[in-house]
Amino acid sequence: MNDLIEIRWHGRGGQGAKTACLLLADAAFNTGKYIQGFPEYGPERMGAPITAYNRIGNNPITIHSNIYEPNYVVVVDDTLLDCVDVTAGLKKDGAIVINTTKDLDAIKPKLKNYEGSIYTIDARSISIEALGKYFPNTPMLAAIVKVSGIMSDEAFLADMEGSFKHKFAKKPEVIEGNMKALELTLAQIKKLQ
Repeated sequence: MNDLIEIRWHGRGGQGAKTACLLLADAAFNTGKYIQGFPEYGPERMGAPITAYNRIGNNPITIHSNIYEPNYVVVVDDTLLDCVDVTAGLKKDGAIVINTTKDLDAIKPKLKNYEGSIYTIDARSISIEALGKYFPNTPMLAAIVKVSGIMSDEAFLADMEGSFKHKFAKKPEVIEGNMKALELTLAQIKKLQ
């Protein structure tokens, strides 16, 4: 892993992009990394575009700003491809991870000539299968961990199980579904380019 990995999340209010960003920061911290995880606040409301950021590194992080040239971009809602420049500043040696069922021919024109790696995952079908409802953040969290290689699948799953047991102590019935969503995503992420 490079010394500093920067990730920008694009989602809509209520989809859990901020929560996934913070869960990624916690998981990376638990592996001994230095981390930042924060949303960009503005006039957010349910359904409005939101942005969140992660920095993960092996050394203390002294940068305290938004991320303008990320290594990775996570797009939690593919409708944002039509209204947000999700590839702005995205490094060519990084990757974009998109929650979509569309193929490369449908996605590519919306990515402003981005030449780097493009990954997709159908977070909707995974979350409905695993959780019974549409919660895209859990699959998108697993997708960025897999694509970025921030930690091994095994370490990630072990950390998330502990995190879910703590977070859902009063709702233990949702732990199994969330773990299944992570496992399905790790197995189903697709590289299109």
